[in-house]
Amino acid sequence: MKSRIRMGAASATALALAAGFFAGGYALAQHKFDTPKSVVHVVIIKWKAAVPDAEKQKVLDGVKDMAGKIPGIKNVWLQGDRIQPREFNAAFAIEFESRAAADAYAESPIHKAWADHYLTLREESRSIQVSNP
Repeated sequence: MKSRIRMGAASATALALAAGFFAGGYALAQHKFDTPKSVVHVVIIKWKAAVPDAEKQKVLDGVKDMAGKIPGIKNVWLQGDRIQPREFNAAFAIEFESRAAADAYAESPIHKAWADHYLTLREESRSIQVSNP
């Protein structure tokens, strides 16, 4: 009788442990995400036909340079992976800490100097800014 109770208790313990491991693994496997308050500025570019690759690269390097000089820029992305419409051929994105940082960037003399050069090289560009309420 004692051995049946011990075996039953051992089985119940093993079952409880297995259920605990399953539940813990399930909880860990849940996809977690956040909705940050940062502002992401995304730009796609269609270069003028005669723009040399070195000038295109200089524009993108300028985005990285601005990130080091303008407060409130958190991250930059300089490589477009899937750009639509297809006639556009480059992209970059800048993540700002806040709406105030994005607004300060737009008014910055550092950004103005970069834009004065960039705007002479692009045929067209489109941009959006996204954030969370």
